[in-house]
Amino acid sequence: MKTRITELFGIKYPIIQGGMVWASGWRLVSAVSNAGGLGLLGAGSMYPEVLREHIQKCRKATDKPFGVNIPIMYPDIDKLMEIIIEEGVKIVFTSAGNPNIWTSILQKENIKVAHVVSSSKFALKAQNARVDAIVAEGFEAGGHNGREETTTMALIPSVKQNVSIPLIAAGGIATGRGVFAAMALGAEGVQIGSRFVATEEASSHINFKKRVLETNEGDTMLTLKELAPVRLLKNPFYEQVLELYYKGEASPENLKILLGRGRTKKGMFEGDLVEGELEIGQIASVINKIQPVSEVFQEIIEEYNVALSELNKIGKFK
Repeated sequence: MKTRITELFGIKYPIIQGGMVWASGWRLVSAVSNAGGLGLLGAGSMYPEVLREHIQKCRKATDKPFGVNIPIMYPDIDKLMEIIIEEGVKIVFTSAGNPNIWTSILQKENIKVAHVVSSSKFALKAQNARVDAIVAEGFEAGGHNGREETTTMALIPSVKQNVSIPLIAAGGIATGRGVFAAMALGAEGVQIGSRFVATEEASSHINFKKRVLETNEGDTMLTLKELAPVRLLKNPFYEQVLELYYKGEASPENLKILLGRGRTKKGMFEGDLVEGELEIGQIASVINKIQPVSEVFQEIIEEYNVALSELNKIGKFK
């Protein structure tokens, strides 16, 4: 399959692995890139020198393209960007901030830049900032999200009619049929997060991976809009968050106090399913086994081709 996304990043399949905090280390990233997709290191949970270490280990583990996902609001953003440039990374996905700040600086270093957005308004701003591609993420996604709660099904066609640069769909995509649907809506590639959390190579804790397998429809909720919207698995910590809302006490200050420091690390990396923050997308309800990345790719590609064949049999409207 060839799209503007495969050509832009030099990859076989238009499948990007989301740069998830506490899950997207060098093992996962190199496995995704070796399978023909684009692996992204999750710099949002890495100190600068840790990022450097993961870049170097990733380069030893794959000769295929890989990149780094970095939230622009990260406190050590200058140091992270300096390391990305020093280490010769050629692909960066930015999120959670203004793409005007870093896009031209990175592109001067021959780095391809994609920016994650949650609305057509921000997609246009990203295009005006001259990013190379846009990731439009619906509110089904895990991790940080849009306040508008626009679904991927509605967001992708809207963004598609408003921008001309390559478009990547994200949010609620984990299967070959999901990839097919996203492409039918106008995307030229997909970004998949939750499915890769439950892989053997992901650095997320085994307790968290097993909890993902138990997830049913309705077990996640978008919350913390007063800070930055995030989709959480319901657990005792989530109930503490919910209690603040019930009491009318969910001010930014009170939510920050409750969150404290290292809450996502505690849940996703250290495996504390009681007090930890567990970020995952709605599509977790269809994930039912822990697999190697190579097997995930095989299943996605086979299912995509089946969906394509089935649609061809139905035929076109006349």
